[in-house]
Formats: sequence, structure tokens, C-alpha cells
Amino acid sequence: MGRRRTRILKAAGLTLAGVLVAGAAAGGWAYWHLNGNIKSVDIDQALGDDRPAKATVTPSPSASESPLPTEALNILVLGSDSRSGKENQALGGGDSTGARSDTAMVVHLDAGRTEATVVSIPRDTLVTRPSCPLEGGGSTAVAYGAMFNSAYSVGGPACAVKTVESITNVRMDHYIEIDFSGFAKLVNALGGVTVTTDEDIDDSSSHLTLKAGTHHLNGKQALALARTRHGIGDGSDLDRIGLQQKLVKALLEQIASTNLLTSPAQLYKVADAITGSLTTDTGLDSLSELMSLGQSLKGLSADQVKTVMMPVVQAPSNHNRVVAQEPEASRLWKSLR
Repeated sequence: MGRRRTRILKAAGLTLAGVLVAGAAAGGWAYWHLNGNIKSVDIDQALGDDRPAKATVTPSPSASESPLPTEALNILVLGSDSRSGKENQALGGGDSTGARSDTAMVVHLDAGRTEATVVSIPRDTLVTRPSCPLEGGGSTAVAYGAMFNSAYSVGGPACAVKTVESITNVRMDHYIEIDFSGFAKLVNALGGVTVTTDEDIDDSSSHLTLKAGTHHLNGKQALALARTRHGIGDGSDLDRIGLQQKLVKALLEQIASTNLLTSPAQLYKVADAITGSLTTDTGLDSLSELMSLGQSLKGLSADQVKTVMMPVVQAPSNHNRVVAQEPEASRLWKSLR
């Protein structure tokens, strides 16, 4: 079982690099198209120097032998419920001008890229949202007791990053965002995903009804599972995080079982779905940069990946919200610096 889990994670770690390399090899037009798919935002320019310090990088003695990056990295990964575009609206969007960060994970890659920690931040966490720069000029006001996911809706990616850095005191080296339609397209390009649920799900908000058991889901159903909260447990965001972690593991299984290199058509479809759904910071907004990141993860094994949730407790002011549990939360973030 241990070897199988290692193969699964290595396959997942190399998938991004593999699909992009193969896409580039398909021809200049394919490379140009995939590279042009990627959207980016200049986080560094937006936030300036008022940020946690970057981690000190100690060159490895073997650095000259391996050109791949191996320093520790912290990446903020957001799943956005963007309402822009007909596809996103059809998959659960409403107001075409609204968007929130429904899923937030800080992915910490240790130096050497052989260990990783993935920390989920509940969207319902009450935080002090710092003043954030606005694209059109000016800035937002500091907000006390604001929901964590409001940062994205009022100030976009830059405010989401600044809010995470404010509550963690951890520098986010990179930013990656995937939207509704992109996630659904990726699952469909992989031929769906098989997930086992422990209880019946009936959520009128995500429009998902499933009996407890094993199901093969298409992209729309997988997205609904990732968004489900009212049809399980106590209806809180904490239960949804459990489903999202289960879905991530199922996707790793699907990636490992799909030999994309033997099917150029499916390979290109997956590569197009990945690049077409991404918004990144300017440090990851090209095929070469994404390939370098993907290839640097080839030594990562499943046994060395830890998935946790930021420690939280019920908010005294609102029983439907949570706040960071201290000092446990601070200890967790300190371990990632």
C-alpha cells in the first residue's frame, strides 16, 4: 500500500509538468495557446514591501548538479466561485460581478521538496482584514471581525494574499487560483473521479444528492461535492473541508490511473483545462515556470504530505462563525516559516 501511495503522489506531482511538456512538444501553436491561457496578477507590485520577510535560502552543496529549485515555498491556493462568464454562472454562479474564495489552502513545501504540509483555512473564519490596495487606486479600510473569504471579494487576489500573510505572518511566495468551470473541465478531461462518501448527501444549495457509498462523478458533480456543506454533518464549513480533502485524494487516484502520455488528445485536453483555469502570480505565469515547479516535486512521497486544518473554535460573537484557536494556530504557522 505504501508503494502505491507513493506512486500516486509522484504521478500527481509530475502531472502538471508532464502535460505542459507534452503540450509544448505538440508544436509551436500548442505551446503558444497553452501559455496564453494562463492569467496572472502582480502580487509583489500590489503589496510592496509591507509583507513578512522571505525565507532565507541556503544553497545546497549539490545545487550545481541539479538546476531544479529546492528551496522552501509557501503557496496560497484558492478555489474561486467566480460569477464571470456563462460557464461559471451555469455551475453555480449568481451575480455576474461577485466572486469569493470558497476554498483556501496554504501549501508549504519544505526545503528539498521531500515534505509538504497543506493547511486549509475555513472560509467562515472571522479575521482582521487589513487595508488592501485597489486596482483602480486607493485602498480598502481595515475591517475587524470580517469573514476570511471577504478579502477576495473586496480586494481580489492581492487582498486575499495580504489577509493570509496578516493572520499567519508567513510570506506567500506564490498564488494559484482555479475557478468553477476550470475545476469541472479538469475533472471531465480526466474522465471523472471516483469518490466514496460516508453518509447520504442532500444539499439543495450545491444541487447534489448522493447516497452513502462509491460514486463516479463528472466535473459538475465533483464541483458540487466540493461546495457541499448544508447536506452533511452540522452544515458548517468544517464539514465541507473534510469533503474537499477526500476529493483531492480521489483526484490523485484518478491522475495516477490515467496514462495521459498514451493519449495525445486527452493529454492536450487536460493541459488546456489546467492552464485555462489558472490565475497565478507573475512568478508562475508561464509554461516554463509551471514546469519547473512540477518537476521539482518528483521526490515528494505520499507519506511525507500532511493535510491539516487551521485550529479553530466557535466564535463567541456568532455561533455560525469560527476564530483561530490560540496558541495552537500560531504554533502551526510558525512551523511553516
